[in-house]
Amino acid sequence: MAESAAKAGLEDVVAGPSSICLVDGVEGRLVYRGYDIRDLAEHSSFAETAFLLWYGRMPGRKEFEEFLTQFGKSIELPEETVKILRLLPKQATPMEVLRTAVSSLGHWDPDSGNHAVDASLRKAIRLTARLGSIIAAHERLRHGQEPIHPVAGRSIAFNFLYTLNGKEPDAAAEKALDVALILHADHEFNASTFAGRVTAATMSDMYSSVVSAIGTLKGPLHGGANEQVMHLLQEIGEPVKAEKLVVDLLARKVKIPGFGHRVYRTEDPRATILRRYSEQLGKASGNLDWFEISQIVERVVRANTKVYPNVDFYSASAYYSLGIPIELFTPLFAMSRIVGWTAHIMEQWANNRLIRPRAEYTGPARLPYVPLEQRG
Repeated sequence: MAESAAKAGLEDVVAGPSSICLVDGVEGRLVYRGYDIRDLAEHSSFAETAFLLWYGRMPGRKEFEEFLTQFGKSIELPEETVKILRLLPKQATPMEVLRTAVSSLGHWDPDSGNHAVDASLRKAIRLTARLGSIIAAHERLRHGQEPIHPVAGRSIAFNFLYTLNGKEPDAAAEKALDVALILHADHEFNASTFAGRVTAATMSDMYSSVVSAIGTLKGPLHGGANEQVMHLLQEIGEPVKAEKLVVDLLARKVKIPGFGHRVYRTEDPRATILRRYSEQLGKASGNLDWFEISQIVERVVRANTKVYPNVDFYSASAYYSLGIPIELFTPLFAMSRIVGWTAHIMEQWANNRLIRPRAEYTGPARLPYVPLEQRG
C-alpha cells in the first residue's frame, strides 16, 4: 500500500496564499504586511495595526485621524444587543455570550449583507470597536452591575479596562494592553482564522464568518491556554514552590500549558515582548509573584525539554496583573484577533474560491450488499 499523503491536523500543509501575515517558525519572526511584530509593538498602536492589516499599508496622518473618528462613532453597542445580554443566563460562559452577541450585531448593521469592500471595512471597524464593549458589559451584568458607556476618542485598550472596572486605567496599563492586542491581532491560518475563511468562501456574510471563528477559538485546544497557565500559577501559589511542582509534573509527563507551538521551533517572538510587560505590570501592581513564578516555570521547563514559551505563557500573568478576570482571557484574545479574522475574510472575498479539501478514505471498500431479510 502506498504511504499516506494525508497529514493529521493538516500540519505544515499550505492551504492557500495570503499577503497578511508571515509566521517564520525557524527564525522566530512574526510579520504583519512586511512589518516585524517587534517594531509594531514598540512604535505602533492597535488601531494603526488594524489599518495596516485591513488596507495593506500604513496610514497617512489625516486618513488615520479620520479612521480613528470612525472607531469613535462605532464603539457604542446597539441597545438591542444590550437587551440580549441582559436576557442571557448568568451561567453562560463569556465566550458563549460573545458568540451570541456578535451574531446579534449583524441584525442591526446597516451594511448587513453588503459584500462591497467599503461596506466590509465599515463592518470590520464596528466589530473591532464593539467586541470589548460586549465583553465588559456582560461581565458587569452578570455581577449585578450596570454597563458603562465607553469614551469616544480613546483607545480600544483604554475603553476595555475602563468599561470593565469603572475607572480610567493609567497610561502604563493602557499601553501594555494595547501591545498585547497588537501581538494577538493575527497569526496566519490558525484554526479560528481558517474557520472564518472557510465560511467566508461560501459567500456567507461577515458576521457568520466571525461567529465561525469565535466558535473555533472557544475550543480549549486553540483559545484558553493562557487561562490554563494562570490556573497553574495559582496552584503553585508562591515562587519557592514552583520548581518542585514543575519537576514533578514533568516527571509524570504532564504537559505544561503555555509551552510549545505547532509552527515556532524557537521562542515565540510575542512571548519575548510579553515577558517584559509581565514584569513591568507586576512591579506596578506591587506583586511580582506571578512573574517570578513564571520565570521559574520557564527555567525548569527549558532545562528539561526542548520547548519554548509561547504567547499564552506570559500573557497570563500580564492580564492578571491588569485586573482582568481569568475567564475573560479567551474573549480578550477574540477582541484582538477580530482584526485578523476580518482582514482574512476580506482577502478571501477578493479572490474567492470555495474551500473544499478532500479526505483520505480509510474505511472498507467494495462490500457486497446483503438484503435485510438475509442478515439474520
